[in-house]
Amino acid sequence: MDETRTSRRFSPYIHFDRGEWAALRESSTLVLSETELSALRGLNEPVSLDEVSQIYLPLARLLHLYVVAAQQLFEATHVFLGTAAHKVPYIIGIAGSVAVGKSTTARIIQALLERGPGTPHVDLVTTDGFLYPNLVLKQRGIMERKGFPESYDIKRLIQFLSDVKSGRPEVVAPVYSHLEYDIQPDERLIIRQPDIVILEGLNVLQSGTPQSTGQIPPVFVSDFFDFSIYVDAPERHARRWYIERFQTLRVTAFRKEQSYFRRYARLTPEEAVVVASDIWDRINGPNLRENIAPTRNRADLILVKGEYHAVQGVSLRKL
Repeated sequence: MDETRTSRRFSPYIHFDRGEWAALRESSTLVLSETELSALRGLNEPVSLDEVSQIYLPLARLLHLYVVAAQQLFEATHVFLGTAAHKVPYIIGIAGSVAVGKSTTARIIQALLERGPGTPHVDLVTTDGFLYPNLVLKQRGIMERKGFPESYDIKRLIQFLSDVKSGRPEVVAPVYSHLEYDIQPDERLIIRQPDIVILEGLNVLQSGTPQSTGQIPPVFVSDFFDFSIYVDAPERHARRWYIERFQTLRVTAFRKEQSYFRRYARLTPEEAVVVASDIWDRINGPNLRENIAPTRNRADLILVKGEYHAVQGVSLRKL
């Protein structure tokens, strides 16, 4: 107990239990209906309206305050420099393991911010679009390391963020299909100077990632973030959630004609557990331990999930 107190005393974070965090919503009003929330949930993620009210409303309130403060600081800098201010999006990064609920978190935050004070325009971008195409991954012999840092076109991602943060009128991002498990060459996501951009992905908080040339890039993805969130859970929970999601996909998306994983639709439930467990143990688990989890304490805010996806605690970095 004394060791825990000492650790928290010198922690760079302020720690909140669920009740303490929920109290910080103040007068924020829930603006999502059950129908709207249903459309935002990921597979097998039982996020309730109570969860939104207690966890995500306070977070949306905090983000709104930070966005306003950043805008004021931006304007003050231009007054000092004597230059004309132009619109630059506030960028929020969201990281975490496979199956931990990053995408659901990102969609809920997007929905709440868009319905919040000032009704800002919020674009959501996933780093999946910046994966190398399967053809390139196969040529490099890293197809089974999809999701590891070396499977991403980091230079392209950094250029994208640089263009967004420079206030370019229009910036294009590639699109990835989870169904076809590959980049869609004929699709593009166009970003047109939104107020806020949310970037969600496994490795967005990494620094010092070697490129294929062995060189360390002088600029990292996280350098462009104004605020960052890490969705955390014990690996045993994430592993179980991944297996449960695999089972659901086996009888839904995997059965579609164009699905890359259509062969898995023929598995029995018992066989599916074996296959999903193997994928986790060979790929997702090592990636989590080696590359994703070590970035946890680089985040400005950490959402700590319990066994059934509910957030049990929140840690906010001290200013």
